[in-house]
Amino acid sequence: MKNKKVLGVFALAMINVAAVLTLRNFPAMAEYGWASITWYVLGTVLFLLPIALVGAELATAWPKAGGVYAWVHEAFGERWGFLAIWCEWSENVVWFPTVLSFIAVTLAYVIDPGLANNKLFMFTVMMVAFWGLTALNLFGTRASAYFSTVGVIAGTLVPGFLIILLAAAWLAGGNALQIPFSVSALAPSLDISTLPFMGTVILLFAGMEMAGYHALETRDPQRDYPSAMFISAAIIVVLTTVGTLAVAIVVPAKDIQLSGGLMQAFQDFLNALHLGGFVPLVAFLVGVGALALVSTWLFGPAKGLAEAANRGSLPALFGSTNRFESPTTVLISQALLGTALSVLFLFMPTVNAAYWVLSALTVQVLCLMYMLVFASVVALRYSQPETARAYRIPGGMAGVWIVGGAGFVACLFTFMVGFFPPSNVESGSTLVYVVGMIIGTILLSCPPFLFLVTKGRLWARPSGGPTVGGIGPRPVKPPVV
Repeated sequence: MKNKKVLGVFALAMINVAAVLTLRNFPAMAEYGWASITWYVLGTVLFLLPIALVGAELATAWPKAGGVYAWVHEAFGERWGFLAIWCEWSENVVWFPTVLSFIAVTLAYVIDPGLANNKLFMFTVMMVAFWGLTALNLFGTRASAYFSTVGVIAGTLVPGFLIILLAAAWLAGGNALQIPFSVSALAPSLDISTLPFMGTVILLFAGMEMAGYHALETRDPQRDYPSAMFISAAIIVVLTTVGTLAVAIVVPAKDIQLSGGLMQAFQDFLNALHLGGFVPLVAFLVGVGALALVSTWLFGPAKGLAEAANRGSLPALFGSTNRFESPTTVLISQALLGTALSVLFLFMPTVNAAYWVLSALTVQVLCLMYMLVFASVVALRYSQPETARAYRIPGGMAGVWIVGGAGFVACLFTFMVGFFPPSNVESGSTLVYVVGMIIGTILLSCPPFLFLVTKGRLWARPSGGPTVGGIGPRPVKPPVV
């Protein structure tokens, strides 16, 4: 099964769509009405297009195991490659409880919406989903990609198009718009209080690099990857923008619930059309789409971290795989960590404030990862200009600097405004919040450097041997389990 070529353009595109496109963001953005279009354009220009272009060039020039780890490693060496994959993996683990709770709330509509307030029900659904998806991904890339493809079509694309069609039917029925259109309504409010939100918008499309983790399983990376990037980008932008407006036109902004707002909109639509009996079916489909989202994020960064372990950045145990080439130790470890955080998230309310601060910290480390990726594409044009690139960012070096620079600056901006205390968090003192965020960011990004300093003392260094994928010496892999 090792490195078996099983993925084509469609599968790669669906992996990216599953990683990025989530209907759960629609209610939060719908609160901004027509101004959400402007916010989405901002995120598309400053982040989505740059990461799509950069990912297409890096993946076609260096189609190697590890995704962002391989790209940054190629540009800046082991230390920075390890930091990049660590940042993506660590933020992932803390994010799991929030998306799992969305799945539980959504699936409550299949049985009884009141169950969304039942912590035992929530925890049970979250754990069944989390460990079930972990078990699924133990069967390797083919199983993971198949579930992502089916899940994103049935659970994201179908409900996404459905809510757009329902909005059209709503308007055709003569119902009033909750957000009357005007040119001035397209202009978002820009002030010091909206700066943290601007940073959030830029990262709404995070995950476009996910297909890069499957380069070795792609039939023809040089041909398939660029096509997949642009197909997935088009699907994501259209459905996200129109779907958000569909929620906004039917649910008053003051009544939108962030946790259950999506199902609230579906319920209002279907009840108005005398189709309320279909709410449980729609809830089930949306839940399946969210499961595909989690599955994609479970597998991709885990593969990258296992590749870093295979090259000596972590103990060899973390690079162990089974006969399906699935990173068993990393998958089980992140499931255990995610379970512990889910317990805190649900059953210890006094910890929730600290949890949300920790979530804000993970956005900071994610920005670090993306800044390294954007810097890598520029650096590699200088250090390895002779490397064949089936896809090149247009415009020569000027084009690379513009695209990579725009993405880098957008992520740097997001990183900086992340130190601003959000209005909905009681931080007590702004100074304490800022100092805490600085210390927390340093602590979260330090482990890779500590691992690299202690390797050779606590575990063996790579012992040389043939290079794999051009990244450098790779140690003998631990026994298959």
